[in-house]
Amino acid sequence: MPKMKSHRGAAKRVKRTGSGKFSRHHAYANHMMGHKTTKQKRNLRKSAIVSDGDQRRLSRLLPKRYS
Repeated sequence: MPKMKSHRGAAKRVKRTGSGKFSRHHAYANHMMGHKTTKQKRNLRKSAIVSDGDQRRLSRLLPKRYS
């Protein structure tokens, strides 16, 4: 049986943490930043953990550990 291929679109957007969860970046942080508060922009710079339902979906898209 051939190798499983990882979903390249998903692989470019998320990465695995040391415990096996997926981390992601926040949305709404690319443009029109003038009306957002400094606190909101600062928090959007941080990474977030993918929710539990999406963890299961991403583990199917990215079957093996990738770097």
